Amino acid sequence: MTAINAPRDKYNAVWIIFFILGLGTLLPWNFFMTATMYFTSRLRDPTEDFASNHTANGTLVGVDTRNVLESKFNNVMTLCAMVPLLIFTCLNSFIHQRIPQKLRISGSLTVIFVVFLITAILVKVDVAPLPFFTITMIKIICINSFGAILQGSLFGLAGILPASYTTPIMSGQGLAGAFAAFSMICALASGSALQDSSFGYFITACVVILLAIMSYLALPRMEFFQYYTESGGSRPSADEENKMDLLRKGTNSGHRPAQIFRVQFSKKKGIIMENGPIWVMALSVCFIFTVTIGTFPAVTVEVKSTVADGGVWEKYFIPVSCFLLFNMMDWAGRSLTAVCMWPGKDSFWLPVLVGLRVVFIPLFMLCNVQPRYYLPVWFSHDALYIIFMIFFSFSNGYLASLCMCFGPKKVAQHEAETAGAIMAFFLSLGLALGAAVSFAFRAMI
Repeated sequence: MTAINAPRDKYNAVWIIFFILGLGTLLPWNFFMTATMYFTSRLRDPTEDFASNHTANGTLVGVDTRNVLESKFNNVMTLCAMVPLLIFTCLNSFIHQRIPQKLRISGSLTVIFVVFLITAILVKVDVAPLPFFTITMIKIICINSFGAILQGSLFGLAGILPASYTTPIMSGQGLAGAFAAFSMICALASGSALQDSSFGYFITACVVILLAIMSYLALPRMEFFQYYTESGGSRPSADEENKMDLLRKGTNSGHRPAQIFRVQFSKKKGIIMENGPIWVMALSVCFIFTVTIGTFPAVTVEVKSTVADGGVWEKYFIPVSCFLLFNMMDWAGRSLTAVCMWPGKDSFWLPVLVGLRVVFIPLFMLCNVQPRYYLPVWFSHDALYIIFMIFFSFSNGYLASLCMCFGPKKVAQHEAETAGAIMAFFLSLGLALGAAVSFAFRAMI
């Protein structure tokens, strides 16, 4: 039985389920990251209100009146998220053959659900700043540890299916951030006290994670999914795809069948050389997320509006221009790979475009980040910050999705699941490296 005889994905049900599961992998981290306003408010000392008032009156302009827990929260949060993500993604490459895939995915989703339930409950409990900071970091470590197992297992599972089924995971992950940012904006717009709006915010996360659990439990019942995982079906191998591409090119250009056959034969003999290792894709996705997490949110969240003057825009500037805009454009970039995959997996343009993203580091550092001590402000206007954010986030989503899609296609079919796990590891490595360098980037400003 060949892949040509594979059943249809009726109503795109499997695609939708992978989209929901992709949403579930990054939703927890995005909900914690977007709720920084809530977390930092719980870390504030009562004496800071006096200092804030004087700052507003201009007597302490340029002075950072935040305590240590507040000022370092974003950096420590990012580090506590990305290092466990890297470690457990690495561990997943060893345990994925020892622990059943169903237990890894459903178990991870269940633990994440429980952590969010505890977070929602703690909104209503009065806790001192230092214990609250510690508990929050433990929860972040927990959700990212199990999130790493979930993400690695999911990409490995998608590696067994046709290559296009990596796209809904990446697209779902992109929507996770947009959904979290939009939920926070709705909570702010509700006019409720920050405590009440945050409670509804975290309960919303619980509902979405519960939906992801239910979707995964329904996945084994899908005939399309069963074909690829249980019935021995497979997507066309990279060699078969090359043959089909050559056949199409040969037909369009008038090549004779004998010429096509010789190319096919030589490709079959040299399939490993043709496909090559996946290190280019792995290092590319690592570099993409090193640049992204190095600046977002540790640097970008500290940018202050120069247009707003205590009005509504000041309240919504970071939730909209930083979190919502980043995640919407990131999602758009990830989703675009469903219809456009340029440059190709063997094009030199892909690593070149990835390398060019390093320019965003100085661009954001020279925006109106406050407080600042060393660098001047070159790009003070809100519009410049927004333009940088659009290109920064779109390129992150599009290029990362391309790399994650192409990685498993550069190896043989029976190695696709392992390749998916390796790509997930390098993605997590980039996140961890980005978290580490974010301290340096912020300190240089």
